[in-house]
Amino acid sequence: MQHDHPLTLQLILERMRTVHAAAQVVGVRDGGRTRISYADLADRADRLCRGLEQLGVRSGDRVATFAWNTPEHLEAYLAVPCMGAVLHTVNVRLFADQVAYVVNHAEDAVVLVDDSLVPVLEPLAERFETVRHYVVMGEGDGGSLPGAVGYEELIGSQEAGFRYPALDDRQAAGLCYTSGTTGNPKGVLYSHRSNILHAMGQCMADSLGMRSSDRVLPVVPMFHANAWGMPYASAMTGADLVMPGPDLSGPALAELIESERVTVSGAVPTIWMDLLRHVDEHHPDLSSLRVVISGGSAVPISLMQAFEERHGVRILQAWGMTETSPLGSVAHPPSGVEGDAEWKYRATAGRPAALVEARLVRDGDSEVPWDGDSTGELQVRGPWVAREYYRDDSSSEKFDEGWLRTGDIAAIDDRGYIRLSDRAKDVIKSGGEWISSVELENAIMAHPAVREAAVIARPDERWGERPLACVVTEEGEQLTLAELNEHLVAHVAKWWLPDALAIVDEVPKTSVGKFDKKVLRQALEEGRLEMSPGGSRPRAPVERRPVR
Repeated sequence: MQHDHPLTLQLILERMRTVHAAAQVVGVRDGGRTRISYADLADRADRLCRGLEQLGVRSGDRVATFAWNTPEHLEAYLAVPCMGAVLHTVNVRLFADQVAYVVNHAEDAVVLVDDSLVPVLEPLAERFETVRHYVVMGEGDGGSLPGAVGYEELIGSQEAGFRYPALDDRQAAGLCYTSGTTGNPKGVLYSHRSNILHAMGQCMADSLGMRSSDRVLPVVPMFHANAWGMPYASAMTGADLVMPGPDLSGPALAELIESERVTVSGAVPTIWMDLLRHVDEHHPDLSSLRVVISGGSAVPISLMQAFEERHGVRILQAWGMTETSPLGSVAHPPSGVEGDAEWKYRATAGRPAALVEARLVRDGDSEVPWDGDSTGELQVRGPWVAREYYRDDSSSEKFDEGWLRTGDIAAIDDRGYIRLSDRAKDVIKSGGEWISSVELENAIMAHPAVREAAVIARPDERWGERPLACVVTEEGEQLTLAELNEHLVAHVAKWWLPDALAIVDEVPKTSVGKFDKKVLRQALEEGRLEMSPGGSRPRAPVERRPVR
């Protein structure tokens, strides 16, 4: 029998200072760039541990970050859990009430805040019940935040080295709250063991295939499900990391990919849509990219094909949730499948990652066969899939004896490929049959005049519900319902065709960049969503959600 060696993030930190000491982290701040080796970053993590200990942080305490993707944030990713505390990555795009809720619910003791985000926290500080200290990352000051100290001042005054405690690999390492579609966000605790196994799962060749020769650009925020685990997987393998900071615009990302020769990146589809518009016009050199990971919402096949055919960039679709750490499945096509048949598989959510089990359940407890046609709610379980929410009595509604009820309606074929047809709350029930808003959106976004599209249900006296297409057109383009349906008829069943079209300035987004259909549904219910059978202007006055 083997020695029961604890699987803690201390193993990754030690590899950074020894095996992968020469690997590099690039940071973008205020128009400039910084570069630091893994070994030097590990030394700074040691000093951060000492600094946090000086501020009174003890084992089990929650330390929050309110920050962009930066080297300093990576230092916190390592230092906080490795010293035995719990890293709570707060979503900087939540509403003020939600920020106050998650900080108080987590009982955060210290907040590490990026200097550019200090003004966001200042009016909230008096509402935080347990925060004792603020540490400001960057050259700016702490404004009116009580007792704020500079990050560099804190770690610069510490001696080198830190005596790390022995940890149980099942103790909490990280805490992330769901973006929440209804009610308050819900907390998901990640253990050391789950983070290590998740990183290993990502590094497998049939998963994301991270390796030491990669230069990884995590565009997905570090406050969103641990940046999909990309920082830990990169550190485990010795891949260089490129941290983009707050500017995630198409021009900024294209320049960063080109100049830093990025090989792997990951973000939600809306980011890649913006980047595609930029590269189509300016043609930067993206030849270093070997794969782009996209998820968070369904990736339009038209987006994947445009990148591959026009720019030689391969987009790999993956599926997951905050509750799955988030890796759940990856859409690599089967061996030997090429051409048009390949796109059939790449347009799915893929096959469950190794160690992740999946099943389809209908009517509460009846399992659905994997025949590619039968649908049910997708449920998953595994060593990095949550079994409950943090301090939340409603967990029993979401979890069933280790199985996570995802809320996704799906079919699984005999090869294990998952085809998501909709979220349970987004599916359109027309005449007793289901219309997949996801598949309809993908078909709509393949129209050359369409920039973005979201489909919601509109009440119908005869059919119960009918699809309403909410569309953002490309600059200078016009679109009518007849033109749209002429395009759609070759891609979806005739009875799926939208009965109405609303041209909107933008599709509202959630705090993690997903289409926020509840805002559109509310606008429709309140009569603020203008539509016509012709789908012509004026644009619908959809109320925009604030960024924070």
